[in-house]
Amino acid sequence: QVQLVESGGGLVQPGGSLRLSCAASGGIFSTYAKGWYRQAPGKQRELVAVISSGGSTNYADSVKGRFTISRDNAKKMVYLQMNSLKPEDTAVYYCNFQRYGFNYWGQGTQVTVSS
Repeated sequence: QVQLVESGGGLVQPGGSLRLSCAASGGIFSTYAKGWYRQAPGKQRELVAVISSGGSTNYADSVKGRFTISRDNAKKMVYLQMNSLKPEDTAVYYCNFQRYGFNYWGQGTQVTVSS
């Protein structure tokens, strides 16, 4: 069983930056695909970025060139560096681990982009 805890959310002005962190415990960290999802009010949860167990990454078109997902296997941490933030990036951001069709989720962290 994997437990995930996100941190790093907050209020930021448009054009600003935030780095989200996801601390993992339980499971074999390196064997999971890891991702960040977000859910804005009244909208469905959507994929933001994913990094495979092999290290390849994929991003939603809306965040390409602005967000970067990374991992630290030794620390069992996953990060989402978010630059050039826009009001439409406002959402609750969730950390996700996947393996063999099983999904694990954190509790989410709120990101608000507003002047």
